[in-house]
Amino acid sequence: MTSEEGFQYRFTALRGIQAGREYYVVMCPLRLIPKIFLFDEEELSAELRAQRTLNKARVPEIARYVAAYPKDYVFSSITASVDGDVSFEPFEKDENAHVGRLVIPMTARFIINDGQHRRAAIEEALKERPELERETISVVLFVDAGLLRSQQMFADLNRHAIRPTRSLGILYDHRDELSKLACRLAEEVPIFRGLTELERTTISNRSRKLFTLSSIHLATRRLLRKGSKGTPSSAESGLAREFWTEVGKNMPDWQAVADRKVATGEMRRDYVHAHGLALQALASAGADLIAADPARWKPRLKALRRLDWARSNTSVWEGKATVHGRVTKAETNIQLTADVIRDALGIPTTGVRPAQEKTNGRQRPRPRA
Repeated sequence: MTSEEGFQYRFTALRGIQAGREYYVVMCPLRLIPKIFLFDEEELSAELRAQRTLNKARVPEIARYVAAYPKDYVFSSITASVDGDVSFEPFEKDENAHVGRLVIPMTARFIINDGQHRRAAIEEALKERPELERETISVVLFVDAGLLRSQQMFADLNRHAIRPTRSLGILYDHRDELSKLACRLAEEVPIFRGLTELERTTISNRSRKLFTLSSIHLATRRLLRKGSKGTPSSAESGLAREFWTEVGKNMPDWQAVADRKVATGEMRRDYVHAHGLALQALASAGADLIAADPARWKPRLKALRRLDWARSNTSVWEGKATVHGRVTKAETNIQLTADVIRDALGIPTTGVRPAQEKTNGRQRPRPRA
C-alpha cells in the first residue's frame, strides 16, 4: 500500500543489500510514476543531465503498446535514486527483517537511473487508459545523498546491458504476425528445417546452420512487400511457404549442406548463396517473378540451378554481391544481386548502379565498413 498523507510517501518495501548499502524494492502505482520522478531535463542539474537524453520518438511506441495490450503488457523494473531523509520500518521487531514500510518525505528528489522511457510512456498511456492508474510497476530505489552516485549508477547499469539479437526477438515475439510466420517457415520449409539459427544473427564457421531466423524474416517481408508492421494474410503465408520450398528444390548446394555432404563453413566461404544477402535478393527477384507470371513462376525457378553462385565468379558477383571480394548486404548490393537473379529468371532488371564515392577526384566502389 502507498499513501501521500502527512506529506510522506509510504511504500510496502523489500530491503536488500548491495555493495554494503541498503536498497529497496517497492510496488509503485502507475499514477504516481509521473508525479514523483523528474522528467523535464531542464529541472535537472548539468551533472545529472549527463545521463542518456530522452529519445522522445520511442515514447509513443511504448505508450501504444501499453494501451493496445492493457491485459497483456509487461514492464521491467524502474531503477531510481532518492535523495532525502528516507527511513525503513520493519514489520517485525527484528531490525534485520527484510519486509517493512519505506517512508520517504514528499520533499525528497527522485531521479531515474534506468527506465526514463518507461516513465514517459506510462504518463502518455494513462491519458488514453486512465483505468490503469491503480496498476503497479516495481521500482528499485537506492538512497543517494545529494544524488552524487546517479551518474556512475547509470553507467554501471548500462555497461553490461546487451540487447537481444534480432533473431531471438523474432523467435519470442508472439504478437507480430510476420515474426510468427518466419518461425513457422523455419519449421515447415524443408530446406530451412534444421539449418536455421534461431538465436543469433551471425553464423560461426563451425556451425551447421546455413540461415538465420532474422534473414528469413527480412527476406519474407521483402517477398510479400510488407512494411515492418505488415500483417500477412493466410494466402500470403501460404505463398511464402510455397516460394521458399520451391527455391530450396532448385538450390542443390543447399541440399548438399542439409545432407551433410558439404560443411556450412565451406559453403559460406565459397558461395554467394550461403549468405543472408542472397536470401533477400532471391525474395526481391521472386516478388517480381510472381507478379509477372503468377501461373508459371514455379517452373521458372529452375533457372536458379544454372546460375553460377561461386564467389570466384568475379565477373558476375564483384561489385554486386561482393565488394573487394567480401560479401556485403547493403541495400544497393541486395538489388544488384537481385538483378543478376532477375536476369537468370528472364524478368526485367532494375538497372541499379553500384554506390560510388569520390577519392582524389576519381570514383571507386564503396567497400563494406
